[in-house]
Amino acid sequence: MLSSGVQLITRKVQHVRSSVGSCFRSFMDLKTLISSLNDFASLSYAESWDNVGLLVEPSPPHTVNTLFLTNDLTEEVMEEALQKKADLILSYHPPIFQPMKRITWATWAERLVIQALEKRVAIYSPHTAYDAAPQGVNSWLAKGLGKCTSRPILPSRAAKCPTEGTHRIEFSVSPSQDLDKVVSAVEAIAGVSVATFAARTHDEECTRVSLSCTPEALLQVVAFLSQNGEFYQKTEILSLEKPLLLHTGMGRVCTLDEPVSLAIMVERIKRHLKLSHLRLSLGLRRTLESQVRVVALCAGSGRTVLRDVKADLYLTGELPHHDVLHAASQGISVILCEHSNTERGFLSDLRDMLGAQLENKISIILSETDKDPLHVV
Repeated sequence: MLSSGVQLITRKVQHVRSSVGSCFRSFMDLKTLISSLNDFASLSYAESWDNVGLLVEPSPPHTVNTLFLTNDLTEEVMEEALQKKADLILSYHPPIFQPMKRITWATWAERLVIQALEKRVAIYSPHTAYDAAPQGVNSWLAKGLGKCTSRPILPSRAAKCPTEGTHRIEFSVSPSQDLDKVVSAVEAIAGVSVATFAARTHDEECTRVSLSCTPEALLQVVAFLSQNGEFYQKTEILSLEKPLLLHTGMGRVCTLDEPVSLAIMVERIKRHLKLSHLRLSLGLRRTLESQVRVVALCAGSGRTVLRDVKADLYLTGELPHHDVLHAASQGISVILCEHSNTERGFLSDLRDMLGAQLENKISIILSETDKDPLHVV
């Protein structure tokens, strides 16, 4: 048995080791951290109307000891973040959304920016990038339904694909025509890449020319081909789209392995979101005992995502009155939980996932004051 003196020394050594260890693994450069966050969920997944990414950046160099997670960055939450010595606030909803013409003490959003810069706190917002991500908010929301398979309602498209350009132009060159001259002419146009392959048309051997064109190059290529009618008559113009990402996108359609009653589904959702109350609209000729097999869901506001999706139940935070009426007329029940109640619980999972992503190099904490502005009274 160790004497009390030895035990005290041992505890001190352990404390020193812990302190030294935390010093070596307790900060990251802001730019490195932002790069890791973007690797976790690409900002290319975000909707075009959204304002995502690094919104407030203190003057470099800026290191991050503590990453603070919140669903909404209000003034009350900012006060908490400053008390907890946050260096970077990850606010799921962007506190800066509309363009600012001035930064004064007049509005709450402007005051947040002032406080962040004065206290050297960066602000980052992922918003719809996290909605669409395979491991993001909507996938987390689907976990509360029970065992099911899911797919995005509106799949995202790949940010990059092997083929450059927006259009493909294809035409045939016969053996009697000067292939090299044609290829040289189109290769001279900026924004065009050329591929050729052997083909056969009308029982005649020929060379098929395939051009990938930028929007600017498209008209120049068409002008060249139109001057050579023999090519232009055999021309096909295709509009190129980036490939769909099967597990990435807005909303989810979830098919349960085993159907359950609407009453059971209500209880599952309450338990998952830690809510005592939610709002329910019964679809036409539906009851609490009606079976639910397919659930269409969208965290936050489901207005643009859920309309006319075939399902037994819609699950979202908020939906306009007439959209609820429209769903009910189709026999679709609707559960509304208030906007951020369908998002906030994801932050606990996010803390664990980012801890692994960042190799536990920094402290990651959840806001304790962040809450939905609406509550039952």
